[in-house]
Amino acid sequence: MGKGCGMDRLALGRSGLDVTPIGYGAFKIGRNEGIKYPHDYDLPDEREASDLLRGLLDLGIAFIDTAPAYGLSEERIGRALADRRHEFTLSTKVGETWEDGRSTFDFTRTGMERSVARSLERLQCDSVDLLLVHSDGGDMELHERHGIDASMRRFRDRGDTRAIGFSGKTTDGMLRALEWSDVIMVEYHAGDRTMEEVIRVAGDRGIGVLIKKGLGSGHLDPAAALGFLLRESPVRDAISSIVIGSLSLDRMTSNVEMACT
Repeated sequence: MGKGCGMDRLALGRSGLDVTPIGYGAFKIGRNEGIKYPHDYDLPDEREASDLLRGLLDLGIAFIDTAPAYGLSEERIGRALADRRHEFTLSTKVGETWEDGRSTFDFTRTGMERSVARSLERLQCDSVDLLLVHSDGGDMELHERHGIDASMRRFRDRGDTRAIGFSGKTTDGMLRALEWSDVIMVEYHAGDRTMEEVIRVAGDRGIGVLIKKGLGSGHLDPAAALGFLLRESPVRDAISSIVIGSLSLDRMTSNVEMACT
């Protein structure tokens, strides 16, 4: 992170993708149930979601992360940004789905194939830039029982995605994922540095690193949290983008400004 400046695009490891230091996590435009945020919120309507997404691109944010588990998020991105698809790097996930008010996981080959096909249809594109495994927390079991790496390589080889990776929850599982991933996504902030060694190893191997919950799901002061990730963390140079979710363009503007100082 320290090697870039402002909102210049940074290489996402050796994946061939680039991202901006601040990315957008599109959870809140699609789902407001089963949340971990400190405050409840209403879902935006279609026009509000579209204005927000297009405003983020205008702001210079060029990385958007979504997932089938984010409710309406994928289809709203597809409708709002299909005509601007070339302007940003798009990431979605496979393994978890949110329907009828509950989350389900399916890591079978058939289930994953169905999920990816549905995501591409909703996003209105032939392929995404990045596809991540949406772990259920059993990271090692996904590797040892489900052989998740073979499924992900198949999606990349077939052209459904340019790069593949893992969004997990355990250090052992994340280290295992470094054996095949182009990119990893990990929770990391000043209050939880569990993944610091994983990030360091990923950086040494040229694997792209995305940070989720960098603001502690809204529980941390944004200025202090971003200050740590951008300027104080010992692994800051291995981090390419901090993915932040918000329904406020003003708040995202503030986050971008903090990244530019």
